[in-house]
Amino acid sequence: MNVLIKPILTEKSTKIVENLNAFTFEVDWAANKHQISQTVEETFGVEVVKVRTIKLAGKTKRVRNRRNFQKLSDRVKAIVYLKKGQTIDLFPSEKKSKKTGRIKK
Repeated sequence: MNVLIKPILTEKSTKIVENLNAFTFEVDWAANKHQISQTVEETFGVEVVKVRTIKLAGKTKRVRNRRNFQKLSDRVKAIVYLKKGQTIDLFPSEKKSKKTGRIKK
C-alpha cells in the first residue's frame, strides 16, 4: 500500500511549515498515524514528532452541460510535525536570474 499520495501545497500549508515545522500530505484512506509516521521517516530521512489526520468529504461539481453533477472522492489529509531543526525539501533548490527573474535550470 502506498501511504503518501502527494504533498498539499497551499498558502495555508506553507505558513504552517514556516511557523510550526509541519508538512501536509494527502494520504491513503486506510493508513493510520503510525504508518504515516514510518513512511515519512523512511522516505525523507527525518524524525517525526506528531501526526494529525483529517478526513475530508468529497465535494460535488457540475460537469459538462451543467445539469449533471459528479461527486469527488473522499480523502484524508495528514499534518506531520517534525523534530526541531529538520525539514523536508519538497522543491529542489532553483536559482533565479537577477536580470530577468526567470529560473535557471
